[in-house]
Amino acid sequence: MKSLSKGTGSMSVFSSVTELLHPKHQHRSQHQHQKPQATTECFSQSSKSDHIDVDPQEDQQNAPDINYVVENPTLDLEQYASSYSGLMRIERLQFIADHCPQLRVEALKMALSFVQRTFNVDVYEEIHRKLSEATRSNSFRELQNTPDAVPDSGIEPPPLDTAWVEATRKKALLKLEKLDTDLKNYKGNSIKESIRRGHDDLGDHYLDCGDLSNALKCYSRARDYCTSAKHVINMCLNVIKVSVYLQNWSHVLSYVSKAESTPEIAEQRGERDSQTQAILTKLKCAAGLAELAARKYKQAAKCFLLASFDHCDFPELLSPSNVAVYGGLCALATFDRQELQRNVISSSSFKLFLELEPQVRDIIFKFYESKYASCLKMLDEMKDNLLLDMYLAPHVRTLYTQIRNRALIQYFSPYVSADMHKMATAFNTTVAALEDELTQLILEGLINARIDSHSKILYARDVDQRSTTFEKSLLMGKEFQRRAKAMILRAAVLRNQIHVKSPPREGSQGELTPANSQSRMSTNM
Repeated sequence: MKSLSKGTGSMSVFSSVTELLHPKHQHRSQHQHQKPQATTECFSQSSKSDHIDVDPQEDQQNAPDINYVVENPTLDLEQYASSYSGLMRIERLQFIADHCPQLRVEALKMALSFVQRTFNVDVYEEIHRKLSEATRSNSFRELQNTPDAVPDSGIEPPPLDTAWVEATRKKALLKLEKLDTDLKNYKGNSIKESIRRGHDDLGDHYLDCGDLSNALKCYSRARDYCTSAKHVINMCLNVIKVSVYLQNWSHVLSYVSKAESTPEIAEQRGERDSQTQAILTKLKCAAGLAELAARKYKQAAKCFLLASFDHCDFPELLSPSNVAVYGGLCALATFDRQELQRNVISSSSFKLFLELEPQVRDIIFKFYESKYASCLKMLDEMKDNLLLDMYLAPHVRTLYTQIRNRALIQYFSPYVSADMHKMATAFNTTVAALEDELTQLILEGLINARIDSHSKILYARDVDQRSTTFEKSLLMGKEFQRRAKAMILRAAVLRNQIHVKSPPREGSQGELTPANSQSRMSTNM
């Protein structure tokens, strides 16, 4: 069997054969929210410049509740699945199957059908196992409810297609050998463009096989062979896509920044062409997902709001409807009234996204119009569907709490006092529950008020505007004084040509020296 030389930075085909015939499970189980361990490098080259570590402990969020069950979904599963492609469709369908018993069998059947268009044998076997368990569970439940019923043979899962499994593994192996040999030939000819395409082709193949770690490494190795800004952007988008699958959010943000700093993106001002807008939209959507995962909801909202509706075509990660829901909810939870009006309601671009999700659009308008009871009721109605979204589900509870708190704050802000009975009616809750919520907001410093528990009235605390103005003036004066001293010091340093030498690479400390070899500094400031 042929193998590629170590000096060329390629891996042996023998190791690839071993991995494909006895593959490690690379697919991330959605309900566990874990990233797979980094497998053995697909290339034996030890150069640090083209290596990306996949740290399973990196970017971990606060563990959400993963054992919840959604009982009353209103999701059109076929339409939902058609919005995504590749591994994202499979992962989202599996997530729905894990959390919604009513849709479990249907979701797994759709995932099983789609995965057979790929080389991902491991995931095929996993989905088939889950489907068998789900159908057996449904049959047992039906027999318990109706003991005299005859089992329906139509609900039996399709048998495991062992012939397809073996044939697919052989095809994947042959394709890997061919791609590996081609890459060796390209390196022998020293043609950068061919080598770059060879790495991309290997990455595509590993991704199709479900080997995310090796796909990430192959895509990243194309970096050294990029000869134009377009190639760099393509490499960044590939790394971003796989990093999202791995939930490696720091890599997502890092490569979004690299792509945005390329001349093709950074140097364009004003009107951008269609291709650049499409790239920017993909970058903003990926950055929004990363910020959402990091619970930086305001930054996530800003990223999603910058997406262009006419150029939003990224089914490998998310759909335009996702942009509307993610951006809308994050904006509601973090934007004040003016920001909501300026950036969401008056945004000509985001309005088009909201047309895809009229329920989210109505919620935003009800919130802005201070119709909080209707707004919160509509939020509760769509909660089950949101809990079936693999990226939004861990944040639904937090976002809903922040939206409700912001509604309470916004409701009370124009008043000196408020009747808690009327306030409870406006928020469709009891006075006792409302009092507990307001107490918590007061303790957190979000509302400057006090509660009359006997009369059930909320009073705004009196603020001495005169004293507050004087305090702000004094603080501003001190800040101006600090800045003036800093500017005088900087002018003196520049006048005497003082500079700090950069420390050597060994890590030794820098040295403050005059540029003209003199060691005096004027003190006449």
